[in-house]
Amino acid sequence: MILNILIFIFGLSIGSFLNCVVYRLEKNQSFLKGRSYCPKCKHNLNWKDLIPVFSFLFFKGKCKYCHKSISIQYPMVEILTGLVFLLIFNFSRQGGIPPSGTMFNLLFLLIVSSFLITIFIYDLKHYIIPDKVLFPAILITLVFNFSRQGGIPPSGTILSALIASGFFLIIFLISQGHWMGFGDVKLAFFMGLFLGYPNILVALFLAFFLGAIIGVGLIVFGNKKLKSEVPFGPFLITGTFLALLWGQEIIQWYMNWVF
Repeated sequence: MILNILIFIFGLSIGSFLNCVVYRLEKNQSFLKGRSYCPKCKHNLNWKDLIPVFSFLFFKGKCKYCHKSISIQYPMVEILTGLVFLLIFNFSRQGGIPPSGTMFNLLFLLIVSSFLITIFIYDLKHYIIPDKVLFPAILITLVFNFSRQGGIPPSGTILSALIASGFFLIIFLISQGHWMGFGDVKLAFFMGLFLGYPNILVALFLAFFLGAIIGVGLIVFGNKKLKSEVPFGPFLITGTFLALLWGQEIIQWYMNWVF
């Protein structure tokens, strides 16, 4: 129980850092140096202003210095990251996520999850999948895959990456970028490397399924029109997390339902 609390608090702290990464990527600023500051009045923040979730609640969602409202994004990302870290920790410890069983594997999963959450938020806000985040995620996943089994990557990971990205590339070329952005092509390549076969199929199916449901809902409720642009990256990343955690169960349920 105590370990779960510590993992969740660690996730909250990482989520606070990811908020900083998203903001500074937009401003083309380094997130590795310089103190955190209020995005409205630019006042430097001290540690009391940066306690994940608590500071937002304590100051009633406003900056302590300029009293302007702070986006709900900040505590939401912190809580989301904490929950994702907690789920991955418990699933990995129980052997539910391959590869599992070592601190090195858990660290890899948490790092990649941080990249995915950053991409999720950035694409949702700006309709762009940042290469500065995606390319390091691809590189780390490649190195991790090749470091296993004596330098031989798990069977199917490279092929899964090529097939997934190839599928999206065809959509991108046919639609001339109107249906799918090229960032989604690169993200699909990463998903194949990270999930492998058959979980990549689960992730893609769930992404399109969720995208269709939410897209129709947005049109029905008047928030979007038929030709409105909707970022697909968040759906791909949601599908990735669902496939990572429950991919085998979903496949087993599908096979039992079909056969």
